[in-house]
Amino acid sequence: MTRLNRRRRSPRSPALVVAFVRRSSLVQTWEPRPTSLRKMATRHFLWTVSGRAFLCWLFSLCLLNGLTTAAWAQTDVNDVHVVPRDAAKDAANGSAADEVAKQSLVTPASLSTRVRPMKVDVDLVLVPVTITDPLNRLVTGLEKQNFQLFEGSAAQEIRTFSSEDAPVSLGVIFDSSGSMSSKMERAKDAVVEFFKTANPQDEFFMITFSDEPEEVSDFTSSVDEIQNKLIYAVPRKRTALLDAIYMGVSKMRQAKYAKKALLIISDGGDNHSRYTEGEIKAMVKEADVMVYAIGIYDRYFASQEERLGPELLSEITELTGGRAFTIDNPNDLADVATKIGIELRNQYVLGYRPTKVVRDGKWRKIKVKLLPPKGLPPLRVYARTGYYGPQE
Repeated sequence: MTRLNRRRRSPRSPALVVAFVRRSSLVQTWEPRPTSLRKMATRHFLWTVSGRAFLCWLFSLCLLNGLTTAAWAQTDVNDVHVVPRDAAKDAANGSAADEVAKQSLVTPASLSTRVRPMKVDVDLVLVPVTITDPLNRLVTGLEKQNFQLFEGSAAQEIRTFSSEDAPVSLGVIFDSSGSMSSKMERAKDAVVEFFKTANPQDEFFMITFSDEPEEVSDFTSSVDEIQNKLIYAVPRKRTALLDAIYMGVSKMRQAKYAKKALLIISDGGDNHSRYTEGEIKAMVKEADVMVYAIGIYDRYFASQEERLGPELLSEITELTGGRAFTIDNPNDLADVATKIGIELRNQYVLGYRPTKVVRDGKWRKIKVKLLPPKGLPPLRVYARTGYYGPQE
């Protein structure tokens, strides 16, 4: 009895007390009055309902908060909201989708499905042209009607005409062989003066050569970078001029502008190249790169290759539409370099589409004739002599 009373005095919820009292008739003193019992049951019911409602509300709030947090995590401002398509899957799925689309199309009987596809030939030949007067001064201000173009013996219609200062991709081929010892400083000054005519959009690279060519500067728009690399050019050894031209023309494949030119500064012919004169001439004819040269020659040539130097540079430059300047006074280097820089930026560019296109890859001769305005003295035309035709 005592043990039972102790158990009755242990803390219990009203519901448990009610349940216990109803089951036991031993202790009547713990039975609450009917009114109190009803109130307690009501309170218990309300507490249970409100508690469950509160728990449901709390659970819903947590769930909603988690979903909102996840949503915010997925919509960060740095996230990519459009997922790129998988090109490989698209190609595989696209081919199948295309076939389904083609099968679903209905072709009217009135439309022919055997019409030949239209083919347009858009081959355009660009010919840079320089005009000089009898005093070797640049002539500007001419118009389209002052020019005639021939491919072989066939006259061509000039489709495009421009005399604008377009950006240039330019490579400097600088002779650092032993024979340049007495002219090295003036030759460096000539390069500096040449770059003063450059535009901000132009890009440059530089190759020095003695026994072999060396690329000392990749393409850059920084004139200072080229000039800083030029400081380390030291005269030594022999002259591999043709190899240096080969490297310069090959480098031009990386140029980003359509207008490309090389400037060669050298004091003599070649005496140490692996490539032959014929190979280099064939290469520059195909390369679509204008070549200019400044030849610094002594009054008395010390060797056979030096005697052939002026002729070699003249032939290579004329093939490309450029020209060679021969000077015997190193003090004139800076003026000539400036002149070439101005000339490069004041050329006429004629464009035409050949009236007859034969895709055989053969050499096509180009001839530019001038119809000058009345009153002008005889003028000289410098332009590329031809190009290699397209090949199947």
